Amino acid sequence: MTHTTQTQQAIFASFVVDEQRIAQAELEQHITQQGEVVATEEFTVIEISCYDYEIYVGDKLIASITYDHDEFITQRWVVSVNSTEVHRANSWAKCHSHVTWHHKQGTLPVQKQKVPANTTGNEVMAQIALECEKFGFELLDDGIYNNDKKLGSAGCTDGRWWVKRASSEHQQQVPCDSAFDAVWSLSMVEVLPSLETSSCEELLDKPFDQLTADEWRRLMEY
Repeated sequence: MTHTTQTQQAIFASFVVDEQRIAQAELEQHITQQGEVVATEEFTVIEISCYDYEIYVGDKLIASITYDHDEFITQRWVVSVNSTEVHRANSWAKCHSHVTWHHKQGTLPVQKQKVPANTTGNEVMAQIALECEKFGFELLDDGIYNNDKKLGSAGCTDGRWWVKRASSEHQQQVPCDSAFDAVWSLSMVEVLPSLETSSCEELLDKPFDQLTADEWRRLMEY
């Protein structure tokens, strides 16, 4: 082997070592930064049942801890990410420690976040239909009826329930808390005496949280 070849090999070996040192330094820096970021975050445990838990950092789910009921298993507590087992231990505490430690190190698999379920039009109509059935009302395409008399309509837009009475002069959508509240408010129209209909319907057009105690009493009396 010539002196030139030995020198080239030494330079190459030195280059490889330097590359490894740089890569290691970058990895250590990344882990340190991840630890600093997570250190300020709070781990929250949500108990689904006595055997099922979800671990959150902020508002993000990072892992689940469940209990394996299989008879011949010694390490019954299981850590899962994306419904895939990633760790087992003989105690819940050890599983929790595994989750928090690996999350801080950035070595815990990334949990896919749950997508909030949007209430579809069919689901809204199903809820309204269920409440109408309780009051003996009929839900048709253009609204809610009782004995062929249209009472109004109800719906849910952007997660907010509303009701609109057929007798309302301005046909405005009045906010309410649920499908039940919407249909219940329409049922109130049916039980109001004719002499008090106009004044009480004006009250029914107001948002419930804006009614005074006296206005509530007037409605409840009828």
